[in-house]
Amino acid sequence: MKKTRFLKLVGILAVLALMLVACSDSSKESNETKGSEESAKPATVEITDAHGTVTVPVNPKNVVSLDSRTFETLADWDIKLAAAPKDVMPADSPYVSDDSVQNIGNHREPNLEVLAAADPELVIIGQRFAKYYDEVKKLVPNAAVIDLNFDVSEEADKPGENLVKGFKDATITLGQIFDKNEEAKQLVADFDKAIEDAKAAYNGTDTIMGVEVSGGNIGFSAPHFGRVWGPMYDIFGWKPALEIENATSDHKGDEISVEAIAQSNPDWLLVLDRDAAVSSETDAVPAQDVIDNSPALKNVTAVTKGQIVYAPNDTYTNESIQTFIEIFENLAKTLAK
Repeated sequence: MKKTRFLKLVGILAVLALMLVACSDSSKESNETKGSEESAKPATVEITDAHGTVTVPVNPKNVVSLDSRTFETLADWDIKLAAAPKDVMPADSPYVSDDSVQNIGNHREPNLEVLAAADPELVIIGQRFAKYYDEVKKLVPNAAVIDLNFDVSEEADKPGENLVKGFKDATITLGQIFDKNEEAKQLVADFDKAIEDAKAAYNGTDTIMGVEVSGGNIGFSAPHFGRVWGPMYDIFGWKPALEIENATSDHKGDEISVEAIAQSNPDWLLVLDRDAAVSSETDAVPAQDVIDNSPALKNVTAVTKGQIVYAPNDTYTNESIQTFIEIFENLAKTLAK
């Protein structure tokens, strides 16, 4: 009887030993698989920018961004920047208050020596800084330099399409570079949904007028092209209240009198407050006050009916995909009333 019990005990211990070995092997296999998956992640990714195909390191160190369309996205994703043009960034950007982020200045007289000293692995160029592409490439020959700019000027054939495609492509590209693919896809989905809703909200007949307010003056923002309102006429099929020959995409608006703007009597007025985004101009008159106190505009349909849409205050220095989502969502909500 004792011998039988002994044999049973030996059998049980043997089974337990086998189980422990199996668990150990399974754990080892799991760790090996995990390690294999991590090592399988690519170290670089090929992206397409305004100049062609560029090989870019994934999750690069010492990143510099000069593109105002990217600042909010990068900040939301907690991407560290080594340097940025703080003089043309929203005052509340986390990069502006971060002393470890070196200041390159502005696009008129940038301190590109700061950029070179940062020894970046990646430099993101776009919009205001697009003209410095060749110079930057020479300054940092070992860095990946990408140009995410897209053309919405009067020289573009399809500014509206360029804006939509440009934002979507740039967002997906940033997602690939910084391993934020799901976040990028969600932003693009939100962008598409906001466009769809804003399209559905427009009745197809109301006339639209875009203006930029700067230094207390109201400037005409031409339909079809330009940095904010213009391309939306094509995206949403808006009917312009006024069209002129030889219009430009100048950021201060074209030289059209406020009386001419009033005479066109738009049903809707879309307003960009340029000064609100420039922190140094703290004494600037808010665009809403300028519009409300304009004698020439007091009898305009858009004003009498309160059909005015204001872009977010930081739009002039923060033309991110998030900003445009906010603008489109506001248009959808307001135009549908």
